[in-house]
Amino acid sequence: MFDLPALTACVSAQGPVVRVVVAKADGSTPREAGASMLVWHNGQSGTIGGGTLEYEAAARARKMLGEPKKLLKAEPLGPALGQCCGGAVTLAYEVFTAETLPDPSLNRLISFTTAPCPASLKRLAQRCTESRLPAPVTLSQGWMLESCCTTGQPVWIFGGGHVGRALAASLAPLPDFDVSIIDISADRLPDPMPNGAQPILADTPEALLAHAPKGGQHFIMTHCHTLDLKLCHGLLQQGADRIGLIGSATKWARFRKRLLELGHGPAAIARITCPIGDPELGKHPQAIAVSVAADLLRKQKMTNATKDVA
Repeated sequence: MFDLPALTACVSAQGPVVRVVVAKADGSTPREAGASMLVWHNGQSGTIGGGTLEYEAAARARKMLGEPKKLLKAEPLGPALGQCCGGAVTLAYEVFTAETLPDPSLNRLISFTTAPCPASLKRLAQRCTESRLPAPVTLSQGWMLESCCTTGQPVWIFGGGHVGRALAASLAPLPDFDVSIIDISADRLPDPMPNGAQPILADTPEALLAHAPKGGQHFIMTHCHTLDLKLCHGLLQQGADRIGLIGSATKWARFRKRLLELGHGPAAIARITCPIGDPELGKHPQAIAVSVAADLLRKQKMTNATKDVA
């Protein structure tokens, strides 16, 4: 997925940048079509799978810096690259500067040839644009179609403690999610913030709930049980249906009782998941974060698949 905001920020900070994207993947490959990385003079971000493939792609990209050019390069992942995947990828390289950043769009067609764009690719692009659906990364006769980054599902993490930080670090790099970490003071937030995560400071976090994003996922894990209860109560009042609460079975039993006393019915209270995470993986913050992130990503992929079918 073409992430124009991230590319713009990178060009602003680093100057000319080469974007390298897996335009096609055949057989067993380290990453799927659409995986990408940004490369500049003395650094890079993202990954196309690591190993010799990524090392040589980054080196090739740096040689292209400063030149307004594009390149397609087929790479068999066999003995030549010292990788045992056995498949093959085609990599697309594009050099970007502040003057050549593209305009925002839902989908983009990129030419790596002087030949005209295939009619089938034009039709696919038109169908995706008309239906407002992201286009699958498709390479055909030297032309590539891909979708541009759209706002992901909002994820509000209340509490920048160990689990909140681990969860933000797991979710923020994924284009499926738009992550915000909310706490009462800056010294309670991660430093540095995970790339892609938005910090929000609020003396009274519950006051933010009137602006809670519709369809968002909310995770409650603050330093204070009283605040946790206020947030659960407020989110249920706002109609949020994706709420995760960190805590023990005892904490949840007390919260259920209090939420019933506050006027919430059993069906509403059931919209809160507590505890969060897979207990079989343990209580380490990273273990909780990984299991929560995997579950959330799985549900998001299922939602996207349903939309595509519709």
